[in-house]
Amino acid sequence: MATQDTTVTIVPYIKVHSGKMHEVEPLCERFVEKSKTEAGCLYYGFCFNGDVAFCREGYKNGDAALAHLDNVGALLVELQKLTDIVRIEIHGPEAEVAKLRGPLAEQKPEYFILKCGFRR
Repeated sequence: MATQDTTVTIVPYIKVHSGKMHEVEPLCERFVEKSKTEAGCLYYGFCFNGDVAFCREGYKNGDAALAHLDNVGALLVELQKLTDIVRIEIHGPEAEVAKLRGPLAEQKPEYFILKCGFRR
């Protein structure tokens, strides 16, 4: 079964360094504000479970996800000083996920390819 859905989600789990949550939370708010300006961003926000953060983010397609990464690049550099990536996944149809394979190769994400489904 095929799908017309082009949505891409980036699924990062991030461990906050000890004693750094007070710096990470305001930084997450800056990510949210910057992401609000992106036409291709469908949703974006941070969830927390103790010292682990999860960024809940979805994009119209692979190009929109790449535009987001470019838009928040400087903030990512700041975040990497305060956290470690525990796990990162990329979800979407192969044609859209393929656009992220090169740019995200260094992060070593796991790729989950959408085979069937729908989007409203």
